[in-house]
Amino acid sequence: MLASRNLLVGLVILLVGGLAVTGYALYEEKKQPEGVEISVGKNGLSIKEN
Repeated sequence: MLASRNLLVGLVILLVGGLAVTGYALYEEKKQPEGVEISVGKNGLSIKEN
């Protein structure tokens, strides 16, 4: 009985940890890059400072 409860608690901790890591990875992916952005398009060269 105690072992199954410990297993359940361990699984919940792993799931919460996995969600936290996934959320942080998504946050980092969506974050705007810092620095200078240089792009070449149909209107010529464009330089933006972030």
